[in-house]
Amino acid sequence: MAERPKTLGELKQSGYRPVSVKDEMRRNLLGKLRRGEPLFPGIIGYDDTVIPEIQNAILSRHDILLLGLRGQAKTRMLRMLVSLLDDAIPIVAGSEINDDPLAPISRYARERVAEQGDACPIEWIGRDRRYHEKLATPDVTIADLIGEVDLIKHAEGRHLSSEDVMHFGLIPRTNRGIFCINELPDLSPKIQVGLFNVLEERDVQIRGFTVRLPLDVCMVFSANPEDYTNRGRIVTPLKDRIGSVIRTHYPRTRWLGVRITQENAWAQRDGDVQVRVPAFMADIIEEISRLARCSPHVNQASGVSVRMSIANYENVISNVERRSLLQRQGYGIPRISDLTAVLAGSRGKIELSMADEPGEEDRLLGRIVEEAVKVVFDEHFSPKQFRSVLDYFDQGRTIVTGDALTSEQIVQKMRPLGDLLPRLRTIAAEWEPELMVPPWEPHLLASLAEFVLEGLYCHNRLNKKATAEGFDYGR
Repeated sequence: MAERPKTLGELKQSGYRPVSVKDEMRRNLLGKLRRGEPLFPGIIGYDDTVIPEIQNAILSRHDILLLGLRGQAKTRMLRMLVSLLDDAIPIVAGSEINDDPLAPISRYARERVAEQGDACPIEWIGRDRRYHEKLATPDVTIADLIGEVDLIKHAEGRHLSSEDVMHFGLIPRTNRGIFCINELPDLSPKIQVGLFNVLEERDVQIRGFTVRLPLDVCMVFSANPEDYTNRGRIVTPLKDRIGSVIRTHYPRTRWLGVRITQENAWAQRDGDVQVRVPAFMADIIEEISRLARCSPHVNQASGVSVRMSIANYENVISNVERRSLLQRQGYGIPRISDLTAVLAGSRGKIELSMADEPGEEDRLLGRIVEEAVKVVFDEHFSPKQFRSVLDYFDQGRTIVTGDALTSEQIVQKMRPLGDLLPRLRTIAAEWEPELMVPPWEPHLLASLAEFVLEGLYCHNRLNKKATAEGFDYGR
């Protein structure tokens, strides 16, 4: 910063040439593409769908609307567009709307350049000052976005007909930058109409003033589909003025969903218990969200956010932490009995399409959890493989598993079940070989044992009832 020009004259001598913000974003995107750099590092599942469309929109110098259900990384991607801006740009020192020293548009900047000429001081602003964001709510006003007459300035003696009496809103203050409006349909129609000039003519007018400010701003928006709520919709003329409307989506495969969850969940913790989540348990947690997204009992216009998978993953790990501490153990692996923790992480993240009777949400979530276990179980096993296990229960015996039992106690309960325990050792060595070592081995075997018992229950081969200790399986 110290070596950059500090006056208008020095800026001219440096050979600086201003470019519009959209040309700047286009130029920097072309550079990223040539160098093979990702546009949205950390965003998974959009490489062949959403990201190419966003790149095309930027190369076309379009304003952008990301349209999709909640929890699809819309806001996160819009905020990351700031990486396409230059490190710093010059403005007239003290300008409220980031006036370009070579082409000032506000009265303040024009007068300062006219009075001081090449001695006019300039300052450099970074990317963070060139991005502003507003969450659309019904109480947002034109004054918030565009501007208003400042009565305090008027009381100080400035005439109402003077441009000096104006207070600029967020959009003019984002001149030469990116302005984002989240949840666009929640903006009242008359406010949306107020954006027409910004999107089409690239200027703003405040309270009927004859002054027009030719703004240089890239407008980006996020929105849920129009049928998401009854609170509002995007007025058709506004959509017509937005260059590119890009639809986002949830992860197309479970593998992508698991990867997104694992990269965003708080799994590496600093407590006294080390927790590892085996692949089949991660699959079950993600399958819960995937099944909710296709359940006829869930309002699909609302969607089931990726945040549900993340919250469930974290709650399951927390339940393992809690259980392990109570049992004085320093290591833990999630078991089927830990899936009771997903209720708290899922409540409120789904909207029922049926009448919301007391307890109905929990009952639906319970059925979805059981179906998720069944889906993952069927990918690996068939109930016929466990005939010897069923023979044990045919003799009227039962087995109790759950939070109250340690992993070693559950493994001990598996010994009478025919060849189940040796088979579980073989399966564990194949699926999670790095966990088939002390002290992880008994925890993994206990997790697999509960998985098998629950899978047989989901296939109606076993009965299950809740007890004070946990779950009692039997015929």
